[in-house]
Amino acid sequence: MNLLHSFSVFLIVCLLISECHADANANVNASCIVSKLAIDASSGRHIPDTLFGVFYEEINHAGAGGIWAELVSNRGFEAGASSDGSIYPWKIIGENQSSIVVSTDHSSCFERNKVALRMDILCQGKSCPQAGVGISNPGYWGMNIEEGKTYKVVFYVRSLGPIDLQVSFIGSDDGAKLGSKKIMAHGLNVTQWSRMERTIKAKGSNHNSSLHITTKNKGVIWLDQVSAMPLDTHNGHGFRNDLFKMVADLKPKFFRFPGGCYVEGDFIKNAFRWKDTVGPWEERPGHLNDIWHYWSDDGLGYFEGLQLSEDLGALPIWVFNNGLSHHDEVGPSSIQPFVQEALEGIEFARGSATSRWGSLRASMGHPQPFNLRYVAIGNEDCGKLYYEENYKIFYDAIRHTYPDIQMISNCDASDLPLKHPADIYDYHIYTSSNDMFSKYTKFDKSPRSGPKAFVSEYAVWREDAGHGSLYAAVAEASFLIGIEKNSDAVSLVSYAPLLSNVNDNGWIPDAIFFNSHQSYGTPSYWLQQLFIESSGATFLNSTLQSSSTSIVASAIQYKNCKDGHNYIRVKVVNFGNTTESLGMSINGLQTNVQPTGSSMVVLTSSNKMDENSFSEPMKIVPQRSSLANANKDMNVELPPYSVTSFDLLI
Repeated sequence: MNLLHSFSVFLIVCLLISECHADANANVNASCIVSKLAIDASSGRHIPDTLFGVFYEEINHAGAGGIWAELVSNRGFEAGASSDGSIYPWKIIGENQSSIVVSTDHSSCFERNKVALRMDILCQGKSCPQAGVGISNPGYWGMNIEEGKTYKVVFYVRSLGPIDLQVSFIGSDDGAKLGSKKIMAHGLNVTQWSRMERTIKAKGSNHNSSLHITTKNKGVIWLDQVSAMPLDTHNGHGFRNDLFKMVADLKPKFFRFPGGCYVEGDFIKNAFRWKDTVGPWEERPGHLNDIWHYWSDDGLGYFEGLQLSEDLGALPIWVFNNGLSHHDEVGPSSIQPFVQEALEGIEFARGSATSRWGSLRASMGHPQPFNLRYVAIGNEDCGKLYYEENYKIFYDAIRHTYPDIQMISNCDASDLPLKHPADIYDYHIYTSSNDMFSKYTKFDKSPRSGPKAFVSEYAVWREDAGHGSLYAAVAEASFLIGIEKNSDAVSLVSYAPLLSNVNDNGWIPDAIFFNSHQSYGTPSYWLQQLFIESSGATFLNSTLQSSSTSIVASAIQYKNCKDGHNYIRVKVVNFGNTTESLGMSINGLQTNVQPTGSSMVVLTSSNKMDENSFSEPMKIVPQRSSLANANKDMNVELPPYSVTSFDLLI
């Protein structure tokens, strides 16, 4: 090819491309259309009502220091105190051998957490430092204290003499006193453990505050179970409002909890055991979350997980330990106590208020049973030595006592049938963006009879994801469109992990990042909002003809609960680095598409590796605009690395 011919071809191609590039609301030149999506509105099938939900795990301080609003970290002094005397993250105020000596002993009035803090106050009055001596707690990387809000402080105390304590919130970075209360007591009652409760209304704000308990009174004082909670938690149930709202905005149909590997533990002795996490919070022993390397006071325990499910309007899915951890296993001959524990856990959730375990639930303020319909027998345990033998024992016992409970196996049945009975099987995937994009066909050939799939953990991770990139979200959109397409074989799906305190990014990316007072959603979080209407909708058959390998599309019909109108939603992924043109046609529609009321939403950014952050929390969010040219036949453009959703009013 000579140079002049080459230039002519190049010029013609450039002109054609320039003609194709237009606003997404405008009709694209028909000769430019390289992809066509034909939608059959007369044929479809029901998508499971439960399809999209959320998965919560105590990871990245998601609960302790996260959605559970307790401000005090290590409130019972149990974390480390039983082994090395450490009271981290508590600090000593006015530490000096001539002023105060702090230690721990096992004199607590609570049988399941015996460690108590002892303060020997050696100074008196003016001989003490001006601010007094005592202890302070910074919470989880700073307590968020806000002016005008009220906080409830509770602790247990005993003393060898009169008590004269000051309880205060102090700005850790500026030393400002944000609010305080004096607590005084004397007589015989102070020699016995006594519960003290005060409310403190903040007169200032500081996102990095500490709780101080101080005195200038010489003597010996013991403290235990120190708690500080804002009074304005969601429904008064102890959930941090902004994080609860972010999860609730996903309108999850189910809530899987409490893990994850957290359920297994690195060793069984440190696994989550539901009985240790219910009843009065002061009597919960807490445990070492050895899989994610921090202490949990178990304030957000089994009861709170069930309550959180209910508050979200979601069905709880309880994952329990089946005698297996990452490093040790209980065999079939010794598994019966674990089986009994699982049965009793179901009774706690579902039993009448007069049953043994249902009465404990009722005493915690919930006389009516929770709507527990699903249980998962273990987490990621298939392939371990005793899993399948143990599983069958659990399955038979639960089926006998609770025949309606849906049981979830850890073994993957997407390609080969299970060797044991199950209602649902678990499928997890963490992979690269390219691989996730290709997985939209994963369940195309999965069995349509037998147990359905629960994709309970999916995410793009590592280099492609960073802390939550657009690139990851677009690839995940393709996978989720494949889930919609195969929702006759997949009944539930949830992203993982859900929450992460930015001060403990043990696992990234996550759907929601937060600190003491801020939060933002990653592109993967916002992507999930484009699938909210899919649960319970009608999946419409469609055919995509394309010379491009970067486009995936699906269509559903749903009724908008806000306006009561019917819509067809077409979601299209462009996983390529160039703009793509798409022709869409809807056949079999008995009415017209209404331009007024139709709209489109685009999730994209200028760079595929762009992320949201505290400084730019809304950098990558779905952008909605009107769709003036909405019709049964449309030509549209799809930006590079984008997810576009067309809501067509019919």
